[in-house]
Amino acid sequence: MLQEFIEILILSAIQGISEFLPVSSSAHLILVSSFYNLKTGSLLIDISLHLGSLLAIVFYFRKDLFDLKNNKKFLQLIIIGSIPLIIFGYILHSTEIIYLLRNIKLIAWTTLFFGVILFFSDQRKIEKNISTNLNIKSIIFIGLFQVLALIPGVSRAGITLTAARFLKFNRVDASKISFLLSIPALSGASFLGLKDLFNQTIEINYLILFAIFLSFLFSYITVKFFLIYINRFSLNIFVIYRVLIAVALFIVIYY
Repeated sequence: MLQEFIEILILSAIQGISEFLPVSSSAHLILVSSFYNLKTGSLLIDISLHLGSLLAIVFYFRKDLFDLKNNKKFLQLIIIGSIPLIIFGYILHSTEIIYLLRNIKLIAWTTLFFGVILFFSDQRKIEKNISTNLNIKSIIFIGLFQVLALIPGVSRAGITLTAARFLKFNRVDASKISFLLSIPALSGASFLGLKDLFNQTIEINYLILFAIFLSFLFSYITVKFFLIYINRFSLNIFVIYRVLIAVALFIVIYY
């Protein structure tokens, strides 16, 4: 029982922290599953982890989400920007192509390549903000970039930040766009997971509730402190982290 709690704690921390940082949660979860024989891994646990992150981001931005009078246009743009990911995500999932992308070599190269791209995007001068510059053209641009996040190692948070920074949105607003785009993405991932569960016997137990709670906690803390951090510093620390992870994986793979 203790081992199960520890494993849930580890998985929740990985999901909650890496989901909203530009480092790829899917890659981290795949790597941990590849190098360690976790006994608690299951589709229901995965759904619980995503659900915890979804609840956290909805709770954090509850004022923006429920203030439809002032944010209706902005929320509509978030929905529009999520359409490409939902469409391509469904196609890759239904054809099971998504599972062919879950390999360490691909993760190593995408982690490195898109980390470098993130670095160059973050060098752009700050000229735009959400309130005056986010429109259909820019959100579709970011949404199309987000499709790349279906490849493990790319990072949904990372690629949306990259696209927003290329469009010269300031770091805080770019992060806010990325966070809010995660709501439809996490909802879609949870829906596809629940769809697969229909053919299985579902047993809700304490581990599921524990996973949801811890994922919520780690996700909420990560979002809160990342916005504080990004208001003062660049994204370089995450670029360095990605390069180090990629190098470590190359050593494991090729040596």
